[in-house]
Amino acid sequence: MPSDSAFFVFRKGAAQKAGKTQRNVKSAPEGRVKIKWNRRFIVALPIIIGVVALIVGCLGGFLIRKFVAEAKIRSAEAMAQRIIADAESKSEANKREALVEAKDEIFALKIETEQELKARRSELQRFERRLLQKEEALDSKLEALDKRERSLTGREGEVKGLHSKYERLIAEEKALIEKVARLSADEAKALLLQQVEEDAKRESIQIIKQVEMKTREEADKKAKEIISTAIQRTASDHVAETTVSVVALPSDDMKGRIIGREGRNIRTFETLTGINLIIDDTPEAVILSSFDPIRREIARITLERLIADGRIQPARIEEMYEKSKIEVENELKEAGEQSVFDVGIHGVNPELVRVLGRLKYRTSYGQNVLRHSLEVAYLAGMMAAELGTEVKLAKRAGLFHDLGKAIDHEVEGSHAVIGAELARRLKENEAVVHAIEAHHGDVEPNSVEAVLVQAADAISAARPGARRETLESYIKRLEKLETLADSFEGVESSYAMQAGREIRVMVKSDIIDDAGCAALSRDLAKQIEEELEFPGQIKITCIRETRAVEYAK
Repeated sequence: MPSDSAFFVFRKGAAQKAGKTQRNVKSAPEGRVKIKWNRRFIVALPIIIGVVALIVGCLGGFLIRKFVAEAKIRSAEAMAQRIIADAESKSEANKREALVEAKDEIFALKIETEQELKARRSELQRFERRLLQKEEALDSKLEALDKRERSLTGREGEVKGLHSKYERLIAEEKALIEKVARLSADEAKALLLQQVEEDAKRESIQIIKQVEMKTREEADKKAKEIISTAIQRTASDHVAETTVSVVALPSDDMKGRIIGREGRNIRTFETLTGINLIIDDTPEAVILSSFDPIRREIARITLERLIADGRIQPARIEEMYEKSKIEVENELKEAGEQSVFDVGIHGVNPELVRVLGRLKYRTSYGQNVLRHSLEVAYLAGMMAAELGTEVKLAKRAGLFHDLGKAIDHEVEGSHAVIGAELARRLKENEAVVHAIEAHHGDVEPNSVEAVLVQAADAISAARPGARRETLESYIKRLEKLETLADSFEGVESSYAMQAGREIRVMVKSDIIDDAGCAALSRDLAKQIEEELEFPGQIKITCIRETRAVEYAK
């Protein structure tokens, strides 16, 4: 279809041609003009026809398209109406179906609820019946008990009457026998016992004395030989006990740097290490005080490193403390491993080795506990070799006998019991556990190794120079212990024994009975704990003796 601009050009060209034609007509003859005009009309006619046809086609297409679109719209509306109708019918059907299902479900729930209510009702009825039966049974039992109580009350009166009658008959018979024999019951009993005792003594006293004397002589000789040999072969260093460590300073100016601004350095140091840092007038020195030797050693190494480094501040203190802690722990582990290697035992739990190493910084009355344990192991092994028993087992028990001292400040109880529980928990040999538990008499020793450990422990602790305690404080402690025991009513005498580890109290038998002995032991132990300071534990033995004295004339 030609555009409007083309059509305009065409019209313009036609007008120009028409003007030329008019001019030509005016100038040309009339016939010639007609011929030219017809020729031009013929030439322009197809174009005119095409334009008209194009216009007609466009109009027809528009009309046809409009009619087709209207037909599609009508068909779509009809289809939409059918779909809506179908949807409405399906919706009604679904609605009716849902209502039916809901009614069925409600009916089923109703039936189920009724059944459950019936079951619960029946269960409640059974429970009520059981309660009624129990109440009836209890009532019947109460009635039976009442009857039995009334019967027992009546029989009690009968028994009392029979008992009084029996005592009266016994007294009459006893009086009759005394009258016939012309001896009282006590005199007859004493006479009979005296005769039996004299006969038994005559037959057994000589044999017993001979056997006892021979056995004692041989045992004393053998024990002295074994102990003297073991002592002679053992020699150890002496270490003094202390609760403080002194750290030297390059100058007194270092004390101010240790304290820090407003005391923050010393607070951080004491909080981390758990010790008391004492800064006094001592020139170029500070004192570390703590009852725990391991913590004191860690603090000493930490402070020496800080002094050598020169940078003393909270962050640096924490860093040096962690390094010192690791170093001391490694040192303790190495000390435990070296001790086990020196004694020559194998298959030891690593935790036991670590705890054993902690004894390196533990002392008792000035004696290093790790060295003491090694001494006991050597002594027990030597005595076991002389007696022909197991040497390695005796050494093992001697090395581990004071394990509890490594943790006795962390756990309550005697170090022997604590060490035995630790060894038992770590799957140590039961014979070793028993020797640990029995080396201070907490339990009765039932093996040769336990007795050897007891003897070796006493030898190592009692040898000259091994332990120290000022004579004055030692005597005062024993005197105070005996004074406390003598202050109780009914005590005849008391004796402090085994360097104050045991006190034996003799009581008057006519004032204190057996039950009173137990009560006296408890009260004395409580008083000692409250008023005295003592190492380890004190064994309290209360002795009540009854003597019958008679003179033969």
